[in-house]
Amino acid sequence: MHEHTRESQPCAGAPMGSTMSRQAGTGRLRLAPSPDTSQPRSRDRPIRVVLADDHPLMRRNLRLLLDNEPGIQVTAEVADLATATSTVYGDPPDVLVLDLGMPGGSNVDTIRWLREQVPDTEIVVLTMDDSPAFAEQALNAGALGYVLKDYADAELGPAVRSTSRGEEHLSPRVAEQLDALRRSVVGDALTARETEVLRLTSLGYTSAEIARRLHVSRRTVETHRARIHRKLGLTTRAQLVRYALRHSLLGA
Repeated sequence: MHEHTRESQPCAGAPMGSTMSRQAGTGRLRLAPSPDTSQPRSRDRPIRVVLADDHPLMRRNLRLLLDNEPGIQVTAEVADLATATSTVYGDPPDVLVLDLGMPGGSNVDTIRWLREQVPDTEIVVLTMDDSPAFAEQALNAGALGYVLKDYADAELGPAVRSTSRGEEHLSPRVAEQLDALRRSVVGDALTARETEVLRLTSLGYTSAEIARRLHVSRRTVETHRARIHRKLGLTTRAQLVRYALRHSLLGA
């Protein structure tokens, strides 16, 4: 378990309970901010959770898992983005467990929109994607938890509890990779996303494969590659591989 506590400070123009550290985005969906009718959760009240995942078997397993966790109550299950946003907006839970691969365009922009519209609901991303750059993107958008589906049995309950207290929770594997990624970008002024593109390029991934893995367009990947070559002064893939090896970007 990897946790950090965020200090809660009211955002200008947002209901109490949101934090200055989260960036209010400009999601495509547009609704007036949800009225602040929430009350601070007492210790006697269970943590209210909405599960958002488009796979019925996964939702059933997650429901069974959380139903066996004392002090946690699953209030709704949803299978698509439209239902997820309307459910959370209509009756904000304490925690939303969100699969970013649902139909309807569920992605990082969804996190930004929800953080803007329903700031009292914490978000735990549940995903198969262990990319540290994608994890950082989700966290920067406002998610407080990032749990890999392969480890949900052991980590989802603790993640829900941690995030309901305003504490960050990352799957240990992602936390380690993210720490290494953040350390590696300091020296040569590469962004986290550029460093991830460099790592995947060095491992032999094509631009199209990187685009699918990072949930961006191929053109965006090519732009990152051009910036990497310019910043590092390297021109060939062999040079990039040597750089990645020197900076321990390729893992074990």
